[in-house]
Amino acid sequence: MNTQEITIAGKSKNPLKVKRFGYGTMRLTGPGIWGEPANRPEALQILKQSIKSGINFIDTADYYGEDITNRLIKEAIYPYPADLVICTKVGGARKPDKSWISFNRPENLRSSIDSNLRTLKLEQITLVHFRVIAGGGVPFKESMQTMFEMQKEGKILHVGVSNVSPDELNTAMAMGPVATVENMYGHAQRKSIQLAYGGETRGGEEVLTICEKNGIPLVPYFSLFQSMPKKDERITTIAKKHNATDAQINLAWLLHRSPWILPIPGTSSLKHFEENIKATEIKLSAEDMKFLE
Repeated sequence: MNTQEITIAGKSKNPLKVKRFGYGTMRLTGPGIWGEPANRPEALQILKQSIKSGINFIDTADYYGEDITNRLIKEAIYPYPADLVICTKVGGARKPDKSWISFNRPENLRSSIDSNLRTLKLEQITLVHFRVIAGGGVPFKESMQTMFEMQKEGKILHVGVSNVSPDELNTAMAMGPVATVENMYGHAQRKSIQLAYGGETRGGEEVLTICEKNGIPLVPYFSLFQSMPKKDERITTIAKKHNATDAQINLAWLLHRSPWILPIPGTSSLKHFEENIKATEIKLSAEDMKFLE
């Protein structure tokens, strides 16, 4: 894998250096992001291959499955490499009907952290994002206060936020050190859009600007979600020029868009995983980037 490193929490006493290309595990679950994967051996193989490929940033959540991806991670790669950053999310949960709900009360966040620690077999989680999901009735500040309290207690090393508006990001930074931001972002989604679950995704370019000014990595989720169903002829043109797929150009665009972007494309196909890795080898020229803008 041909990619540079990025520093997480660079101003802290415990900065982390990871390769600037990670892996998001959500797609390893069954239909509707629920239950066991359709091909469990392939799911485990992808996780093992991610480590072999040099990836040392893996994104997960205890509400994927439920708790399917965490169990797969532990089975596939425990004991973990010393440089591996397992990033999880709290703030959401699933109901028996598979719907998504906010789970952001202090006791909810604490139970989620305990669940992640237990399943992943860790004493401390290196990085945790508080995921903002509509509903729940708990003020953003109250949830963030609990996150920073758990950091002081040693359960969390670094705190991040997810699906935040620019105002929420600024609020979080005023309360404590924010290590990373995980928002929906990609070539085809740089503005707010409505999701089928979790409410509105917010603050694309504005949040990236704040991240760049403060040296905070932006971890884009669903970076191919809008890009692939809606063909962009500009992407296709550049893909043909580089003998690449549209998905690879979308990922290469992220890597070239800003040095503070840490892509985490997810897939349940080993073939697609290997194709995604090759996106790190694509060099887009200034003319390519201008054309794609």
